[in-house]
Amino acid sequence: MERTAAVVDYYRCLDEDDYETLRSLLSPEFTQQRSDRTFSDRDAFIQFMAHERPITETTHDIGEPLQSGERVAVAGRLYGPAGDELFAFIDVFRFDDRETITSLVTYS
Repeated sequence: MERTAAVVDYYRCLDEDDYETLRSLLSPEFTQQRSDRTFSDRDAFIQFMAHERPITETTHDIGEPLQSGERVAVAGRLYGPAGDELFAFIDVFRFDDRETITSLVTYS
C-alpha cells in the first residue's frame, strides 16, 4: 500500500474502530510519542485506542498527506461526538522497508 494511502487508512481505522486493519498497518515495534504519553509498542497503542481512550466517538478531519522519503506528515483536527473540535494536530509517520508504520510523533 502506498504510504500516503496507509496514513489515510490509519485515520479511517481509528474513526471506524477497525483495529484489525489498524494492526496490519503498524509494525510490531510501532511507537507513538505525544505530549501526554508514549506508547512503546503496537499492542499497547491498540489496547489504548480500543479500550482506554477517554472519548471513543471521534472523527479526524485531515489535510493532504505530505510525503518525504520514509516520512509522511499530516495536519488535521479531531472532533468529538457532538461535532465539537477537541484539538488540532500534526502527525509525522515513519515507515520501514515492509511499508508498515514504525513510529508516529503527534504534535497538538
